[in-house]
Amino acid sequence: MAKTVTTRLDDEYVKKIDELAARKGVDRSALLRSFLLYALKEHRIQDALEDYKGGIITLWEAAQYCNLSLWEIIQEVKHAHIHTSYDLKELEKDLRALNG
Repeated sequence: MAKTVTTRLDDEYVKKIDELAARKGVDRSALLRSFLLYALKEHRIQDALEDYKGGIITLWEAAQYCNLSLWEIIQEVKHAHIHTSYDLKELEKDLRALNG
């Protein structure tokens, strides 16, 4: 079930949001919803990449956290120029996670 979320913005930002919404042919709520969902996805990816880089989680765990495929998270890792240190231990951990 959808919940209503409110926030306060300066008038100048509301004006810019309304202008962009009109340009795209959507209402303010739809535009803000798309902004929030996009930002949430990007923040989750950045968090997962930081955790992966720090050795806290595996590639597979990062993919699951971001709701991405393993190949998609590998592309994100490449895009972020993070060195992958995927070793046998990490592969075994991912295989255990896959098998339940």
